[in-house]
Amino acid sequence: MTIGGIPALQMDVRLAGGANSCPWQTENMSATTPLIFDHAPLMVDPPVNGPGTDRTRLYLVGVSMGGRGVWDTVLARPELFAAAVPICAAGDPTDLRRIKHLPVWCFHGGADTTVPVDYARRMTAALRKLGGNVKYTEYPGVGHDSYRNAFREPELLPWLFAQRKQLQ
Repeated sequence: MTIGGIPALQMDVRLAGGANSCPWQTENMSATTPLIFDHAPLMVDPPVNGPGTDRTRLYLVGVSMGGRGVWDTVLARPELFAAAVPICAAGDPTDLRRIKHLPVWCFHGGADTTVPVDYARRMTAALRKLGGNVKYTEYPGVGHDSYRNAFREPELLPWLFAQRKQLQ
């Protein structure tokens, strides 16, 4: 597959236990409610570890619950990724020190009633307070479908593909 003319590999990170294990419908759900994502593909999937894969350019992009997975995954395995793009996503801003070095571009709709925009504001503010490398774009009047605007951002792909991590 190619994205913007650049060879790319798409990989899905899923909730361990499948979609039925999603706690979004519970009244007590918050950004600190633990979601257990299956991170195993990030460590053993042959295309990621295989020949020809540029391990300096692994990016994580996710929308809504997938955006929550972006936050949780980069916090669990920050050494793997060159950049992250959470879109209309909840997250827990209490301890982001492990990802302060990671370039992040966060997007959210200002009128999102599914995942309130305060999640994105708190996450990006917490990263900025740590001196993090974070960009934030909020779309006034846009609801939970802010991914439509985010994926139309003319600078998103050039910014994303310009990010590289240093191999240890």
